[in-house]
Amino acid sequence: MTDSSKQAVDSIAPRESRVMGFWQCWGMSVGVMVGSGIFLLPTVLAPFGSISLLGWVATSIGAILLALILGRLAQKTRRSGGPYVYAQEAFGDLTGFLIAWGYWLSIVFAMAAVSVAFAGYLGALIPALGSSNVVQALVAGAGIWVLTGINLRSISEAAVVQLALTVLKLIPLLVIIGLAFTSGSYANIPEFNPENRSVVSALATTALLTMWAFAGVEAAVIPAGNVVNPRRTIPRAVISAALTVAALYILVTLSIMMLVPVEKLVVSQAPFVDAAQKLGPWGSGFIALGVVIATAGGLNGNIFLSAQMPMAVAMDGLAPKRFTKLNKGNVPSFSLLLSSFIATCLLLLNFSDGLVGAFTFLISMSTLAVLTVYAISALAELRSSWRSAHGWVFVALLSFAYTILAAAGSGLVVLAYGLILFIIGIVFFYAFKRLKPVTLKQ
Repeated sequence: MTDSSKQAVDSIAPRESRVMGFWQCWGMSVGVMVGSGIFLLPTVLAPFGSISLLGWVATSIGAILLALILGRLAQKTRRSGGPYVYAQEAFGDLTGFLIAWGYWLSIVFAMAAVSVAFAGYLGALIPALGSSNVVQALVAGAGIWVLTGINLRSISEAAVVQLALTVLKLIPLLVIIGLAFTSGSYANIPEFNPENRSVVSALATTALLTMWAFAGVEAAVIPAGNVVNPRRTIPRAVISAALTVAALYILVTLSIMMLVPVEKLVVSQAPFVDAAQKLGPWGSGFIALGVVIATAGGLNGNIFLSAQMPMAVAMDGLAPKRFTKLNKGNVPSFSLLLSSFIATCLLLLNFSDGLVGAFTFLISMSTLAVLTVYAISALAELRSSWRSAHGWVFVALLSFAYTILAAAGSGLVVLAYGLILFIIGIVFFYAFKRLKPVTLKQ
C-alpha cells in the first residue's frame, strides 16, 4: 500500500462517524474483557490455592504490557483495524491479511462462546430457558440477533449501549468486593500451594487459565476511524482499561476466597451466587442478573468489533468492497450481518456437545486466534523500535514471550484447527489480492 493511499484511507471515515470518546473506548475494552470468564474462574483456580492470585498478577502484567504495546502502535495511525494495520505496515499485505483473518475469527468464535454463556446464566435466572440444549441454543441465538439489531442502528448507539452495560456489570463485582471486606474472613483464604506444585508450574498453569478473561484488551484500538482524536484517546483508553480490569480481577478473586470456604469453593458451579448468600434472599438473584448483564455486554462488544475488521481490510482492496458499504447509521451492515450469521452457525454446530462442551471449544479457538494477533503486534512494535527505543524493545520482547507461553497451553487439537484456518486464510488472500482499494460509502 502506497503512502498516498494510506493518507487517503486516514481521511476516509466521515467526520460524523467519529463519535467515540475516551469513555466509550474504555467501555469497549472493559466491556469485552469482563464477560463470562471471571464468574467461573474462582472455582477453577481454587484447587491451586492462594498462589492463583500470583497467577492473576502474572497475567495482569502480560495484559498491561500488551496494552502498552497496542497503545503505542495506535499513536502511529488513524486507520481502523488495529493489529491488522500494525501488521500490514510492518510486514506487508499477506501478514496483515492473516492477522485480520485471525482476529475476525477470534471475534466470531467469541460471539458464539459468550452467547452460550449468556444463555446458561439466563437459564439459571429463568429455569424454563435452560430446560434443554435446544432451548438454550435458541436463547443464545436470540441474544446474538437482538444485539446485532442494536448495532445496526448506529455506531453511537452501539457505543452508548456498550458503556451502559459495562457500568452495570461492574456493580455486582464491586458489591462482592465490599461484602468480602465487611463480612468475609481471611481464614477462608486457601493454603498458598496445597497441591505442592513447583511455583513455576503453578504460576504457568494459573496464568494460562486466566488468559481468556483478558481477551479483548485490544478492543478500543480497532474502531480508530470512529474515535475522536484517536492518537490520544485510544492509548489512554486501552491502558486505563487494562489497569482497571487487572485490579478488579485480583480483588474479586480474593473476595470470593474470603466469602466461600475452600471446601465449598472447589465444587461450586456458581461461586458468585454462593458468595452472595451473605446478602440475604435477594443476593443470588442480584448476582445472577449481574452475570447476565456482563455476558450481554461482552457479546455486544464482540458484535460491534466483528464488523470493523472486514471493513478495514476491504478498504485496502484485500476483501470484497461490499464489506465497506455503510448504512444510514455509518455501520458496515453487510460485515455485521455476515459475522452474526457465521457465529450463529458455529453456535448451533457445537451445541450438540451441551453448553459446557460448546463453550470450552469456542473459547479455546478464540483465545488461540487472538494470541496470534497479540504476538504479531508485539513483533510490529519490536521492528518499529529496534534502533530508536530500547525500552520499548524490551516491552515488546516480554509481550511476545507472554503470548507464546499462553498459546502453548492451547493443546494439539486446537492448534491443528488453528493451522487449518490460517491456511484457509492464505487461500482467501490470493483470491482477493487483485481487488482495488475503495472508499467508505453509504
